Amino acid sequence: MENNAIIVGLDIGTTKIACVVGRRSENGKIEIFGCGTVPSIGVKRGMIANIEDTVNSIKEAVLEASEQSNVDIKSVYVGIAGQHIKSFQYYGEVIRENNETEITHSEIQKLKEDMKKLGLSPGEEIIDVMPQEYVVDNEHDLKPEGMIGSKLGAYFHIITGFAPAIKNVFKCVEKAGLHVDDLILEPVASSEAVLSDEEKEAGVVLVDIGGGTTDIAVFHDSIIRHTAVIPFGGNIITEDIRQGCNIMKKHAEEVKVKFGSALVSENSKNDVVSIPGIRGREPREISFYDLAAIIHARLTEIFDLVKFEIKKSGYENRLGGGMVITGGGALMKHIDQFASFKTGLDAKIGYSNEHLAPETPDELKSPIYATSIGLVIEGLKRYEEKIRHTSQSGGGKEINTGKTEKEPKKKKRSYFNLMEIFFGQRNEELPE
Repeated sequence: MENNAIIVGLDIGTTKIACVVGRRSENGKIEIFGCGTVPSIGVKRGMIANIEDTVNSIKEAVLEASEQSNVDIKSVYVGIAGQHIKSFQYYGEVIRENNETEITHSEIQKLKEDMKKLGLSPGEEIIDVMPQEYVVDNEHDLKPEGMIGSKLGAYFHIITGFAPAIKNVFKCVEKAGLHVDDLILEPVASSEAVLSDEEKEAGVVLVDIGGGTTDIAVFHDSIIRHTAVIPFGGNIITEDIRQGCNIMKKHAEEVKVKFGSALVSENSKNDVVSIPGIRGREPREISFYDLAAIIHARLTEIFDLVKFEIKKSGYENRLGGGMVITGGGALMKHIDQFASFKTGLDAKIGYSNEHLAPETPDELKSPIYATSIGLVIEGLKRYEEKIRHTSQSGGGKEINTGKTEKEPKKKKRSYFNLMEIFFGQRNEELPE
């Protein structure tokens, strides 16, 4: 197996577009060569609203990642989310032609490919087919390759989306001069970055709070059981603050990030932040208590929907690993305490530390980059799986990652802090 394959993940988010270049090191950790991040223009609630603006943002992020990593980027694993995403469970089965021979990888792949031919509602398209567990002659929880049986079946988690929205993702990436290696559901990518194998086995729910959406993935017995996308994220909280406090959007975002809290009780009405007035007008004062009240109201709505999705999954009483919160919204003060109170689950913030090489800059270990890092990890898994089965089948065909490494730079690189890019220095008095 080629252990030094270079993989590129492209996260086309509502708030940012991030391109991360990495590969697996000799000790199994993910070594990051470069990261390009730019503010996202043209994406709303996880869906592409303006192709030209999105293409320009993708090009800018990819160029920055290419320069940092010294890698010529030609293809990417792309994350997909948005309120159009749906999922359902399906059982598929085939009768084998010869039950005296061993089950092969090609038979398993054919069963999986057959699932992509399922009839869907008009306008829907299958994004991914994820095997949950296989069944050989009514025996469950098996790795069927190499076994003998007359029937091969499997339970699948099938992810679908709105066909035009999916085509727009491909169009933007291709117009940016890149090839799409694969589409990966963003909560699946995030789970690879922040969840441990033990958590997935015990049962855990991942909640990824992005700018436009909140993505959910439920695992149990190391199998993904349920995924969902809630069409609310950090941006709607910013809009609530803008309207509730009657201030400009940029100031609403700044006070949310610097002084916002998910718990009203942890704030005092005597602590205030001063918002500069417009064109010489008197500054406006907002108490931390009132700010937290606005945030709390919207988070209550979001986590009520999270709780509904957990109940819908059927695993609400089997989540020994509790809840892991990631994404930009995970940086909100007291968000873990709030989530625990609302759902009754033990909640914590998810970081990518466990999977990254020690020399990785701290900025990339932030929950903000969970999806981007996860795309590299999941991309590596899919690439290595192709290599393994190509080798086993004796095809001898080389799989090209679409990237050319140009003498990787070993010196330390400076990765910008996303918060500084958007919000500047964190002063108590907001700048005009």
